[in-house]
Amino acid sequence: MGTTALDRGTTVTARPPAAHSRGARFLLLFSVFLCAACGLVYELALTALGSYLIGNSVMQTSVVISVMVFAMGIGSLAAKPLQRRAVGAFALVEGLLALTGGLSVLVLYVSFAWLRIYMPSMVVVSFLVGLLIGAEIPLLMTLLQRIRRQEAGSAVADMFAVDYIGALVGGLCFPLLLLPAFGQLKGALVVGAVNAVAGVLVVLWIFRRETRRVVRTALLAGVAAVLAVLGTVYALADDIEITARQQLYRDPIIHAETTPYQDIVVTRSTAFTGEPDTRLFLNGDLQFSSVDEYRYHEALAHPALSGKRSSVLILGGGDALALREILRYDDVEEVTLVDLDPAMTRLARTFEPLRELNGRALADPRVHTVNADAFNWLRDASRRYDTVVIDFPDPDNAALAKLYSVEFYHLLRHVLHPESQVVVQGGSPFFAPKSYWSIAATIGEAGYRTTEYQVDVPSFGNWGFVLAVPGTEGPPPSLRLAEDAPTLRFLDDAVLDAATVFPVDRRPRDVRASTLMDPVILEYTNQEWQNY
Repeated sequence: MGTTALDRGTTVTARPPAAHSRGARFLLLFSVFLCAACGLVYELALTALGSYLIGNSVMQTSVVISVMVFAMGIGSLAAKPLQRRAVGAFALVEGLLALTGGLSVLVLYVSFAWLRIYMPSMVVVSFLVGLLIGAEIPLLMTLLQRIRRQEAGSAVADMFAVDYIGALVGGLCFPLLLLPAFGQLKGALVVGAVNAVAGVLVVLWIFRRETRRVVRTALLAGVAAVLAVLGTVYALADDIEITARQQLYRDPIIHAETTPYQDIVVTRSTAFTGEPDTRLFLNGDLQFSSVDEYRYHEALAHPALSGKRSSVLILGGGDALALREILRYDDVEEVTLVDLDPAMTRLARTFEPLRELNGRALADPRVHTVNADAFNWLRDASRRYDTVVIDFPDPDNAALAKLYSVEFYHLLRHVLHPESQVVVQGGSPFFAPKSYWSIAATIGEAGYRTTEYQVDVPSFGNWGFVLAVPGTEGPPPSLRLAEDAPTLRFLDDAVLDAATVFPVDRRPRDVRASTLMDPVILEYTNQEWQNY
């Protein structure tokens, strides 16, 4: 049989050599599996980072996926001339992909923190990663055919079956293993290292007899350099992340962690009053300042507690500051707190600055904590509560928007008595009036009578709430304090009387109620808060 030069320094016979066996084919398909898993992790890491840093998860996901899929098509076309040198080309592509994908989170985080060019950087990184992923399949198909000739349809079926299974495993490993164990930055670096080993070393081992020593040496040196870069960055990752994250916050960071659900940061400084100012940020959004958080939490909790309150449900509020206010009533017999993120409730229970602020509320024997998605938890809830306090972050992504939907408030009816009172934090009527009045309209659409009110919280500005009772017949709920309310630092009946008066330019708007299928609250929130 004649021979054909397919690679510089590589000669392949027209018939598969004896050295290529079922074991070699299995090893190559296993390499396909690992590379597919790594590719999907890169995609998920980019979309998750964008959601954490920018919000608007639908937009972030759409941009990343569309740019990457487009780039994959370009990469597949660009790989056609490389098929004649498939071994070296594939090793080079995988080395570059491991380096680009592994460093992608770091590059974007630095672009956001220091350079403030996140969106252009995200497009460029997504394009490069997609370009390299797209070049994989044509080259892998060529290598697979070298081991054993197949009909085109059978070869494509085998290749894509393994590729899709790898994508499934990568998609599950990202939230269940990589994020909890390594976090986003280190997780991407670990995946990059796996990508380098799977894509370069495995292929070079399978085709070692067909590749000249100088070529193998050069490729091995290249992958060693990639692993060295990734390993060095991994060793420095904590310092890099701390330095970059500090760029985003005015005050010194005293705690920071990234969970599968959100980025949690606590800062501390000395306020203008001379008091310590502890601040909690979730995904970069301020949740409270210890200097004036009592204004927010008194306004949130106490009006709803003016009626019967032996059993109370808190949805959200994992910092336990609203819980602190509720526990000031001796006749509260039990409180159930449902918060999605166990890291948040653990922090509120064990982190001393937060424990001190919430008065160790989570240690109270009347409190039962549940870490679950509030929407799904309500679907299975069977008991009823006298009072419900809803303290979710603003609905700036799809996961939060469902918690401000007509369907969510319908589910809430299942845990209420006819006389139960519900209070919802509704954002700022001043900075985001459409969002605020949409929340009120959504609650009304779900069959509640509502009373809207607003107070001033210096750290937030003007902030609004909605007090609601189930049913459409009868007067709206009365905004008042209980006769046996504890002594409060900010709130009294006179403040509440004034709180129901909205200035002319911030009175009810012509807005729509938000539903699962039409989450207009997400559109309103992202539109109104984008300039703040």
